[in-house]
Amino acid sequence: MERRWAWQFLVALATVYLSLSHGKNTEFLSDTLINNVVKDPRTGRLYVGAVNALHQLTADLEVESRAETGPKRDNRQCTPPVTDACEEAVDTDNHNKLLLVHEAKDVLVVCGSVFRGICSLMNLSNVEQRLYFSDTKGEKSYVASAEESVSVVGVMSYFTKEKDNFTVFLVGKGYGSHDSTKLISTRILEDYGDWIVFDSIIEASAVQANPFVLRYLHDFRFAFKDGGFVYFLFSRTLGVQDNKNFTFVSRMCEDDQAYYSYTELQLNCSDSNKYNKAQAAYVATPGEVLAENMTKSGQYGPVSAHDKVLFITFSSDEDPSFSALCMYPVHYINKRLLEIIGACYSDNGIINEKAAVYSPYSSKSEELCSSSNQNNMAIRYRCGAEFLPSPLASKAEFALTTEPSLVRKSHMTAVAVAVEMGHAVAFLGTTTGEVLKVHLSAHPEVYGRAPGEVSGDKVNKNLLFDSSRQHLYITTEKKITKVPVQACHLKTDCHSCVSMKDPYCGWCVLEGKCTRKQECSRSSEEHTWLWSPDQQCVQIEAFDPPNLSCRKTRQVDIIIPSLPRLRPSDRLHCSFGLFTTVAVVLFDTQPRVTCSLPDPVEIPPTPNQKDFVSVPVKIMVNDRIKVTSGEYHFYNCAATVGKNQDTPCIVCVTSEWGCQWNPQDHSCSDSDVDVSSPHIVKPQQPDRCPQFESPEPLLIPVGVRIPISFQGRNLDIYTGRRFTIGTELMKQTEEDVLQEQESKFKFRGHEFTYNKQQEVNVSFHIKDRDRERKIDSTLTVVLYNCSVDKEDCSLCKHADAKYQCVWCTASQACVYQELCPSPLPAQCPNPEITDIIPRFGPLNGRISVTIKGSNMGIKKEDIKKIAVAGVDCAHQEDRYSVSTSVVCEIGPARRPPPFDIPFEQTNSGAVEIEVDGGRSGRSQVMFTYRDPKPDAVRPAKGPAAGGTVITISGQDLDTATKEDVAVTVGSVPCEVLSFGTQITCKTGRYRGQKVPSDRLTVTVKYGRNTTKDVTAAYQYSENPKVTDYYPKASFVCGGRRIVVVGNGFDLIQRATMKVLPSTDEFTENTTPVEFVQNVLNKNDTVLQFNSPAVNGSLDSQSLRTFLQLDNVQEELKSFDYHPDPTFNELAKNMITETSIIIVTGRGFSKAMTAKEAQAFVGDASCPVNILQDDKLILEAPSSQPRAKSKRQRRDTTNDLLELVVKFGHGEWMVGSVYYARKDDIPLAIIIPAVILPMLLFIAVSVYCYRRKSQQAEREYEKVKHQLENLEESVRDRCKKEFTDLMIEMEDHTSDLSEARIPFLDYKTYTDRNFFLPSKDGNNDTMITGKIQIPEARRAIVAQALNQFSNLLNSKTFLINFIHTLESRPDFNARARGYFASLLTVALHGKLEYYTDITRTLLLELMDEHVQNKNPKLMLRRSETVVERMLCNWMSICLYQFLRDTAGEPLYKLFKALKHQVEKGPVDTKMKKAKYTLNDTGLLGDDVEYSVLTLQVLVHGEGPDVTPVKVLNCDTISQVKEKIIDQVYRNLPYSQRPKVESVALEWRPGSTGQILSDLDLTSQKEGRWKRLNTLAHYNVRDNATLVLSRVLHTQSFHQHQDSYEEKNALLEDDNTFHLVRPADEIDEVKSKRGSMKDKAMTKAITEIYLTRLLSVKGTLQQFVDDFFRSVLCSSAVPPAVKYFFDFLDEQALRHDNVDEETLHIWKTNSLPLRFWVNILRNPHFIFDVHVTEVVDASLHVIAQTFMDACTKTEHKLSRESPSNKLLYAKEISTYKKMVDDYYKGIRQMVPVSDQDMNTHLAEVSRQHTDKLNTQVALHQLYQYASKYYDVIIQSLDEDPAAQNKQLTLRLQQIAAALENKVTDL
Repeated sequence: MERRWAWQFLVALATVYLSLSHGKNTEFLSDTLINNVVKDPRTGRLYVGAVNALHQLTADLEVESRAETGPKRDNRQCTPPVTDACEEAVDTDNHNKLLLVHEAKDVLVVCGSVFRGICSLMNLSNVEQRLYFSDTKGEKSYVASAEESVSVVGVMSYFTKEKDNFTVFLVGKGYGSHDSTKLISTRILEDYGDWIVFDSIIEASAVQANPFVLRYLHDFRFAFKDGGFVYFLFSRTLGVQDNKNFTFVSRMCEDDQAYYSYTELQLNCSDSNKYNKAQAAYVATPGEVLAENMTKSGQYGPVSAHDKVLFITFSSDEDPSFSALCMYPVHYINKRLLEIIGACYSDNGIINEKAAVYSPYSSKSEELCSSSNQNNMAIRYRCGAEFLPSPLASKAEFALTTEPSLVRKSHMTAVAVAVEMGHAVAFLGTTTGEVLKVHLSAHPEVYGRAPGEVSGDKVNKNLLFDSSRQHLYITTEKKITKVPVQACHLKTDCHSCVSMKDPYCGWCVLEGKCTRKQECSRSSEEHTWLWSPDQQCVQIEAFDPPNLSCRKTRQVDIIIPSLPRLRPSDRLHCSFGLFTTVAVVLFDTQPRVTCSLPDPVEIPPTPNQKDFVSVPVKIMVNDRIKVTSGEYHFYNCAATVGKNQDTPCIVCVTSEWGCQWNPQDHSCSDSDVDVSSPHIVKPQQPDRCPQFESPEPLLIPVGVRIPISFQGRNLDIYTGRRFTIGTELMKQTEEDVLQEQESKFKFRGHEFTYNKQQEVNVSFHIKDRDRERKIDSTLTVVLYNCSVDKEDCSLCKHADAKYQCVWCTASQACVYQELCPSPLPAQCPNPEITDIIPRFGPLNGRISVTIKGSNMGIKKEDIKKIAVAGVDCAHQEDRYSVSTSVVCEIGPARRPPPFDIPFEQTNSGAVEIEVDGGRSGRSQVMFTYRDPKPDAVRPAKGPAAGGTVITISGQDLDTATKEDVAVTVGSVPCEVLSFGTQITCKTGRYRGQKVPSDRLTVTVKYGRNTTKDVTAAYQYSENPKVTDYYPKASFVCGGRRIVVVGNGFDLIQRATMKVLPSTDEFTENTTPVEFVQNVLNKNDTVLQFNSPAVNGSLDSQSLRTFLQLDNVQEELKSFDYHPDPTFNELAKNMITETSIIIVTGRGFSKAMTAKEAQAFVGDASCPVNILQDDKLILEAPSSQPRAKSKRQRRDTTNDLLELVVKFGHGEWMVGSVYYARKDDIPLAIIIPAVILPMLLFIAVSVYCYRRKSQQAEREYEKVKHQLENLEESVRDRCKKEFTDLMIEMEDHTSDLSEARIPFLDYKTYTDRNFFLPSKDGNNDTMITGKIQIPEARRAIVAQALNQFSNLLNSKTFLINFIHTLESRPDFNARARGYFASLLTVALHGKLEYYTDITRTLLLELMDEHVQNKNPKLMLRRSETVVERMLCNWMSICLYQFLRDTAGEPLYKLFKALKHQVEKGPVDTKMKKAKYTLNDTGLLGDDVEYSVLTLQVLVHGEGPDVTPVKVLNCDTISQVKEKIIDQVYRNLPYSQRPKVESVALEWRPGSTGQILSDLDLTSQKEGRWKRLNTLAHYNVRDNATLVLSRVLHTQSFHQHQDSYEEKNALLEDDNTFHLVRPADEIDEVKSKRGSMKDKAMTKAITEIYLTRLLSVKGTLQQFVDDFFRSVLCSSAVPPAVKYFFDFLDEQALRHDNVDEETLHIWKTNSLPLRFWVNILRNPHFIFDVHVTEVVDASLHVIAQTFMDACTKTEHKLSRESPSNKLLYAKEISTYKKMVDDYYKGIRQMVPVSDQDMNTHLAEVSRQHTDKLNTQVALHQLYQYASKYYDVIIQSLDEDPAAQNKQLTLRLQQIAAALENKVTDL
């Protein structure tokens, strides 16, 4: 029952968690560096040449095919073919040097860097298929370069010879030290005459490098064809002394038979040729606009839209940080070349009286060129001629020069150009991974960046468009991304659309979207599509009327010059806010839209402080598309008065709305021409307003009432009225205004109080006293206060005379002169000194002292003398402040007089000052001279970059002020931060060469005359270095723990992690912003930060992350910020006690792991078990937690708990969950259901009580308790295993890449396949190759065996021989198989004959089975000789296929399986493992273990240690095996030391301890002894162990020291490792014991079956890869096709052979006979060791393979074996693969007998001499000898045998070999 339950669980899990789906790629990732990318223009496919790989991709970057191209065993010193004779050969990476598409022949030319640059031809439709490769043709086939740094370019072309036309390719190649010296070569693609494929067919020695001259180290960048010419672009130096690069384009005719036309032209980018080195190039047409601009510029001559232009990016040797784009029309290049060639052919190479031509690559003299009367020689001989000079090159003065179209402060590495609507757009790749988009207009500018992540890796020069030119393929170091050339649709309004300035985009006005022109349906009509670079949207030019009173309504005309012409079907609307009306449009002189304005009631109210309201206007077409928008102003004249209530009339009539003022009713209203009252003030007539103006006086002192008079105007209407005047400073008080004359008024003034500042403007208002209405007043005066900022007499006297301020001695204040009753003093009081700064100075003086006080003069000249502590102090006049502050520079302290004069030394004293008028003052504060003594600096060292805050301590350091002090460390300034009893300063950057520096002196300088040194106080050390950091990503919410690893961090005082948005021309927000996080933990090698949270609105791809370590700034270049994840709604809200919670969403794994993530249900934490990109699996708390918030706790009606997920600082409330409750049952059901059983139970209980004892009741309780515990145990274990399973499904197998795959050589392979299964195994005579023949008989035997070999080559004899043996009853199945294998070796020299024999015997076997009506049984078992012969034939024919194709996935599968098995405990005695595919080999106990990393030192092999991962539960032998596997991983198994031959020593202290599986310390459990493990010896993580060879291998016990020890160990051989087998004694005990001992210690074994699924999931990819490689119909060995065709023919020959039978025959002959054998026995093809545990799992995979090959349906049930259930889901897929494989083979081109025989003959030739043929013949003869008489009889009865005298020949052989008596 339990088993059935477990398997239901297993199958369900398999269904749910193994169905994965993958989205479509828009990018391709390569494991290695990408070198070249080319596109097939017909199919749009991409071909990617990378290091060690060639990829074939669809246009959508999906991988169609892949070929491994390396690493290969090679060395540049060795000449191909590289064999074992080349001792220097090592595994060498193969860099792709050249890729060329030959469309006509469906061929891809691929050249690599190994084998001296030999090329291959690959199938363009399937690059896995190599059409041609040869490494035996010698130097003439070396095309590319073996050096990574040498660039190679090529172009397809043609070549004619004797009326034949050949496809060739031209190659331009720099010179490498082991390369051919040819710079340009022409390579043929077929064999012709003496030429071979890839032969260099033109011996043009003139165009080649001189290996001893530096100037010919070319850097080829580009090659192209145009107009019958081939062009190469490259840079090179001109001479040995000058190493500056110059760029050249060279040209020659396509079919140039000897490169006579080869000419080079120097290209300069800028007049000074600053940008001198070509980096990348592209040829394209310029489009109409660029062509027109190029023509106008006058640089290029006339250029048309269809001319080809060469676009080149250049770098600068002079300033490497800059690069440029230059353009060269191809016809312009041709024109200059024609001038150069013509000058050489006709004018002695002279142009404008200057030599213009020289011959590169030769030592030809200046007389290179000739003169001729024929001026058109260059045209007549456009391809040169033998009698004409060549090669030619332009001199620098005649270089073709153009000015850069674009200069960038970056390194441009790639260029591609497209034309959109006649405008050229360049895409420029950079070293930082960006692709910039440039509009090549009259003034080219970068307008954007191609979308996609900026990786920071250089953009490859192969920048390609797809076939539609809608997308761009961007290649960086290991990635190709397909991105659209434009992203118009992302912009949703016209402004953002046109602000992109993207030539691809424009605003489609009538559809309201940003599109390309062809996507806008009416774009041909004017103004319907507004091109983005024009920066124009449809705009409202004007309204008529421009504005309107909010009290009126009417129609408005809206003038829109760029409005598109509408069709009758188009509907136009205007909307004013919420009011919408139909619009009428007129197209006369300019488009005019007429709309009705809203009624006044619909106009929004006028806002406060404003006199108008703006209403948004939208012009809509067809109801939903906004054409344009603006604002319309509705004004409110009445509200204008609020803008300045002191002048209501003036504000009204001067407003922009044309309002008028009515003084009678004191109102502002809309202008009305019909109103003609004389008092109305019309708009813009402020002079007619009633108003008061011109106040006198303009200056008013505080505290004094001063009368103010003023004028009045236009006051006729107010005749006889009374006015009052007031202002804010008068508070609520208002004074009466008196009228003096008709227009003159005054008021008696006001005693103002104000002391906030010296002056303030006061504006008065005037009211009509009767009506309380304000009349316009422009009366403004200045109020001033003498006492503000004039605290003493000197400051008062310094005031401006116009204020009439005086110093009043009575009040000791500065006041207005009328306020001072006492007489004014002639002079101010004596100066008073209140403070001196500083109070201490150095003995040498020369520091500034600031004296604070009062009455210290009115001007700087007033200061007559200053003395500080008796020493004169020089006045610094430029720093003088009137009265309050004087600054002077002190002199040195007075020196003590000679010692013989009595003198009381004191360096303290007061400060005295004397000012003009003989007045003087003396301070109460004393100034002291003293000598500061710095004596210590800490810290004593810091990084050379500076930024360290050092603290200087000592005596009297706070002498002078901070401004007087300067600190230097050595000669480096140190910025003073704080000054006091200690001085702190921040060190500057150290410029010295020597780091760490010597201990430098720290100097403190006081003023200009005092320096104090602390010698050898500080040392600049190496800057801290960051070597790594992890993890390398964060969400924008921040808070992820980042660990930075490096050294030198102890020197750092402040470490921060900063994130800055990268600013460029595309960044709209220019405000600098940074996000900073301080270090959390720090030691010398590790820093820990929380990643800073950044603004989510920023583009996360533009963020750059830095570490600021004091002054060292280190950019974390590959640190990425990702947008915060998104969460979906919870699919399931209910939680049970054992359930998990699954949270779905997107983007989880971008910057988080399961270990870091946190989740909470209520206030309880939930462990995050699994974190995938779209899924989180949480373990729910087993019991219901409390709610987190108090509000939720109070809400008793609600059981919902918040589920919160926390990633770093980011918290998300994902949803609410609740715990399951048992369903409530209605009371009507409960009462009967409870009471009836209760009554029954009571009755039964009374009865039972009498019958049962109390003991029985106790037993019952005990059993119940045990069952509950068992149930709990099952639940916990299920939960744990499920979690284990999910973790394992994610856990990728560790890196399997080996130095190389250890394939067996052919002989060992055949030996193991043919003879290892024999009863003698490795000791079989055929494997050892040893037979006992006396020396004297060897020659005779050898001769006789040759005769026997000849006899076997008689088909009659051999068939007879086989039939005779098979007829003998004692010739059993084993003997038949062995005989067939001997025959295979003996006939290996003639495999065609062997095949013929096999075919004949198979036909006989087939006829026999068909006649017996059981054809399906044929080939089922190896019961006949021919069946074994067929198996051997397959093994021979598929050896090379194994090596080339299927071997690698098989090896990876084996390694992955071995790794997975060894990752968990393996019981070495029971041969069971925690991780396996075989349920019988599953370790059914939960063994506790931990992973240890041992540091292994191999004795005698140097000091290097190897880290090895082991388990603490491993036996010592298992540990030795893992150590040998790791230490000798690059050696095949047969060459590694064996476990028995090594000893393992652990040295935990001063003494070592030999570790072994058994010793006297081994633990005993009864009569069982446990094998020692690492845990037994208590070996810890990172322990160091020594592995050493044992010289004489002996059994363990012979090493024991004494007889007693030996006996103790041998006493009992009952050993166990992890699980002790149950023996009889234990069983008896357990029967007597309680159930708890059994039930609680063992779990139900089936629970662990989930582990099979976890292992299967981990290995699935490797199993699939192997099956795919074997069942791939695109790579079928010829032998398989040949044999399957043979079976097809025979099936047709027989009537009763149906498709199913044929399928069985094919399955029995290949998958079951060969592949299953290899899969079960990897050691038959690889030099490896297969353990029993691994072997058990391989059997499960092999069984799956067998099931996939059968036609019968497998009906599964719960009782099915677990191995069948395990792969139940995949079997149908695999069956289809087999069917497709068989169908694919049937559709292949047949393999002829001749082709098959040729192939077999080649195999015979290559391998026969390595096999033990003579031994095989000798062993075969043993069968002839054993059945000699029967064979002779059979031969005698055969007429054909008699004719050939076969009996006689056999008798002669027998006589020679055995001295048999014959009838001779």
